[in-house]
Amino acid sequence: MLLGIGVELDQIWQVVEEIVEAENYELVDIELTGVDLDRVLRIFIDRSEGISHSDCRLISQQVGTVLDVENLIPSSYTLEVSSPGLDRRLVKESDYVRFEGSLAKVRTTLPLNNQKVFRGRLRGLHEHKVHIELDDGQLLEVPIDVIKETRLEVDWQSEMARGSVGRGQ
Repeated sequence: MLLGIGVELDQIWQVVEEIVEAENYELVDIELTGVDLDRVLRIFIDRSEGISHSDCRLISQQVGTVLDVENLIPSSYTLEVSSPGLDRRLVKESDYVRFEGSLAKVRTTLPLNNQKVFRGRLRGLHEHKVHIELDDGQLLEVPIDVIKETRLEVDWQSEMARGSVGRGQ
Protein backbone atom coordinates (compact mmCIF):
# COMPACT_ATOMS: atom_id res chain seq x y z
CA MET A 1 0.00 0.00 0.00
CA LEU A 2 1.47 3.35 -1.06
CA LEU A 3 1.20 5.97 1.68
CA GLY A 4 2.33 9.17 0.07
CA ILE A 5 5.58 10.26 -1.53
CA GLY A 6 7.89 7.27 -1.64
CA VAL A 7 6.49 5.36 1.36
CA GLU A 8 5.47 1.76 0.70
CA LEU A 9 3.97 0.20 3.86
CA ASP A 10 4.11 -3.38 2.53
CA GLN A 11 7.85 -3.04 1.95
CA ILE A 12 8.36 -1.55 5.42
CA TRP A 13 6.32 -4.43 6.92
CA GLN A 14 8.53 -7.01 5.16
CA VAL A 15 11.78 -5.44 6.34
CA VAL A 16 10.55 -4.96 9.91
CA GLU A 17 9.08 -8.47 10.10
CA GLU A 18 12.38 -10.00 9.01
CA ILE A 19 14.30 -8.12 11.73
CA VAL A 20 11.72 -8.81 14.44
CA GLU A 21 11.46 -12.53 13.67
CA ALA A 22 15.27 -12.89 13.50
CA GLU A 23 15.32 -11.75 17.14
CA ASN A 24 12.57 -14.27 18.07
CA TYR A 25 9.76 -11.78 18.50
CA GLU A 26 6.40 -11.60 16.76
CA LEU A 27 5.51 -8.57 14.66
CA VAL A 28 1.96 -7.79 15.76
CA ASP A 29 1.24 -4.59 13.85
CA ILE A 30 2.69 -1.49 12.23
CA GLU A 31 1.15 1.97 12.03
CA LEU A 32 2.49 4.85 9.96
CA THR A 33 0.78 8.13 10.70
CA GLY A 34 1.33 11.78 9.85
CA VAL A 35 2.88 13.42 6.83
CA ASP A 36 6.29 14.79 5.90
CA LEU A 37 8.09 15.97 9.06
CA ASP A 38 5.40 14.71 11.43
CA ARG A 39 5.52 11.01 10.48
CA VAL A 40 5.39 8.43 13.27
CA LEU A 41 6.16 4.76 12.65
CA ARG A 42 4.78 2.58 15.45
CA ILE A 43 5.88 -1.04 15.65
CA PHE A 44 4.14 -3.46 18.01
CA ILE A 45 6.05 -6.60 19.02
CA ASP A 46 5.25 -9.50 21.31
CA ARG A 47 6.49 -12.83 22.61
CA SER A 48 5.17 -15.34 25.11
CA GLU A 49 7.28 -13.98 28.01
CA GLY A 50 6.09 -10.44 27.38
CA ILE A 51 8.01 -7.38 26.23
CA SER A 52 10.49 -5.31 28.23
CA HIS A 53 11.96 -1.87 27.64
CA SER A 54 15.25 -3.45 26.52
CA ASP A 55 13.36 -5.56 23.94
CA CYS A 56 11.85 -2.40 22.48
CA ARG A 57 15.23 -0.64 22.49
CA LEU A 58 16.90 -3.56 20.66
CA ILE A 59 14.25 -3.67 17.93
CA SER A 60 14.19 0.12 17.65
CA GLN A 61 17.95 0.30 17.08
CA GLN A 62 17.95 -2.48 14.50
CA VAL A 63 14.87 -1.33 12.60
CA GLY A 64 15.92 2.33 12.67
CA THR A 65 19.32 1.50 11.21
CA VAL A 66 17.93 -0.64 8.39
CA LEU A 67 15.13 1.78 7.51
CA ASP A 68 17.60 4.66 7.35
CA VAL A 69 20.13 2.73 5.23
CA GLU A 70 17.40 1.47 2.88
CA ASN A 71 15.74 4.95 2.89
CA LEU A 72 12.27 3.37 3.04
CA ILE A 73 10.83 6.50 4.67
CA PRO A 74 12.46 9.35 2.74
CA SER A 75 11.39 12.12 5.14
CA SER A 76 12.24 12.35 8.83
CA TYR A 77 10.11 10.25 11.18
CA THR A 78 9.78 9.21 14.79
CA LEU A 79 10.13 5.50 15.50
CA GLU A 80 8.21 3.98 18.42
CA VAL A 81 8.44 0.30 19.41
CA SER A 82 6.19 -1.17 22.08
CA SER A 83 4.14 -4.15 23.16
CA PRO A 84 0.63 -4.33 21.71
CA GLY A 85 -0.90 -3.74 25.15
CA LEU A 86 -3.88 -5.31 26.82
CA ASP A 87 -6.27 -3.96 24.20
CA ARG A 88 -4.21 -5.21 21.28
CA ARG A 89 -5.59 -5.15 17.76
CA LEU A 90 -6.07 -8.49 16.09
CA VAL A 91 -4.55 -8.22 12.65
CA LYS A 92 -3.83 -11.71 11.35
CA GLU A 93 -6.25 -14.59 10.92
CA SER A 94 -4.07 -16.61 13.31
CA ASP A 95 -4.78 -13.99 16.03
CA TYR A 96 -8.42 -15.11 16.14
CA VAL A 97 -7.33 -18.67 16.82
CA ARG A 98 -4.62 -17.68 19.32
CA PHE A 99 -7.00 -15.52 21.36
CA GLU A 100 -9.98 -17.86 21.23
CA GLY A 101 -11.90 -17.51 24.49
CA SER A 102 -10.79 -13.89 25.00
CA LEU A 103 -13.16 -10.97 25.34
CA ALA A 104 -13.09 -8.69 22.28
CA LYS A 105 -14.83 -5.82 20.56
CA VAL A 106 -15.35 -6.25 16.82
CA ARG A 107 -16.21 -3.34 14.51
CA THR A 108 -17.52 -4.12 11.04
CA THR A 109 -17.62 -2.07 7.84
CA LEU A 110 -21.17 -3.25 7.11
CA PRO A 111 -24.05 -3.65 9.55
CA LEU A 112 -24.84 -7.18 10.69
CA ASN A 113 -28.13 -7.59 12.55
CA ASN A 114 -28.52 -3.79 12.27
CA GLN A 115 -25.29 -2.99 14.13
CA LYS A 116 -21.60 -2.54 13.45
CA VAL A 117 -20.06 -3.06 16.91
CA PHE A 118 -20.11 -6.39 18.75
CA ARG A 119 -18.68 -7.39 22.11
CA GLY A 120 -18.23 -10.96 23.18
CA ARG A 121 -15.94 -13.98 23.47
CA LEU A 122 -13.95 -15.07 20.46
CA ARG A 123 -14.82 -18.64 19.53
CA GLY A 124 -12.29 -19.12 16.78
CA LEU A 125 -12.09 -18.72 13.04
CA HIS A 126 -13.81 -21.13 10.68
CA GLU A 127 -13.96 -20.79 6.89
CA HIS A 128 -12.85 -17.13 7.02
CA LYS A 129 -15.56 -16.24 9.52
CA VAL A 130 -14.83 -15.06 13.05
CA HIS A 131 -17.12 -16.69 15.58
CA ILE A 132 -18.14 -14.47 18.51
CA GLU A 133 -20.27 -15.53 21.44
CA LEU A 134 -22.20 -12.39 22.32
CA ASP A 135 -23.07 -11.41 25.90
CA ASP A 136 -26.58 -12.87 25.45
CA GLY A 137 -25.11 -16.27 24.46
CA GLN A 138 -25.90 -15.91 20.74
CA LEU A 139 -23.13 -17.12 18.40
CA LEU A 140 -22.41 -14.65 15.60
CA GLU A 141 -20.34 -15.45 12.51
CA VAL A 142 -18.60 -12.39 11.06
CA PRO A 143 -16.91 -12.71 7.65
CA ILE A 144 -13.28 -11.67 8.08
CA ASP A 145 -13.48 -9.34 5.07
CA VAL A 146 -16.12 -7.10 6.71
CA ILE A 147 -14.15 -6.60 9.93
CA LYS A 148 -12.86 -3.06 10.24
CA GLU A 149 -11.09 -3.61 13.57
CA THR A 150 -10.99 -6.11 16.39
CA ARG A 151 -9.47 -5.29 19.77
CA LEU A 152 -9.10 -7.44 22.83
CA GLU A 153 -10.78 -6.13 25.95
CA VAL A 154 -9.68 -6.68 29.51
CA ASP A 155 -11.95 -9.22 31.15
CA TRP A 156 -12.15 -7.55 34.57
CA GLN A 157 -14.56 -10.15 35.90
CA SER A 158 -12.11 -12.98 35.20
CA GLU A 159 -9.19 -10.95 36.54
CA MET A 160 -11.06 -10.26 39.77
CA ALA A 161 -11.95 -13.94 40.10
CA ARG A 162 -8.27 -14.88 39.71
CA GLY A 163 -7.36 -12.32 42.38
CA SER A 164 -4.76 -10.59 40.20
CA VAL A 165 -6.33 -7.12 40.18
CA GLY A 166 -5.17 -4.70 42.81
CA ARG A 167 -2.25 -6.79 44.06
CA GLY A 168 0.42 -5.56 41.69
CA GLN A 169 0.57 -8.86 39.81
